[in-house]
Amino acid sequence: MTGESRFGLPLHAVEKLCAVFRACPQVERVILYGSRAKGNYRVGSDIDLTVEGEGLSLAQLLAMESQVDELLLPWMVDLSLKDRIDNPALLDHIARVGVLFYDRSTVDS
Repeated sequence: MTGESRFGLPLHAVEKLCAVFRACPQVERVILYGSRAKGNYRVGSDIDLTVEGEGLSLAQLLAMESQVDELLLPWMVDLSLKDRIDNPALLDHIARVGVLFYDRSTVDS
């Protein structure tokens, strides 16, 4: 799979998404979950991401969603704030299959 990451996405798409997260100082980590994290994705599978960071607001989430939309990626991107998820089954799924997509501590070091 030349030019693809292990998430089934071209590296340029991963880099563009990470640039959105890098631009928001409160974003500490982003976890990928769902079919792309499990490795059973299809060509058109969406990208499920949950964002972690102290003090992240819904307004910041909406701003990041808008920036992601402006990237015009050919996949649906589902962003959420992890500390606002109130579905125990979803939190369990993220804990079981989630993989690190972005980590500010490795970018800033």
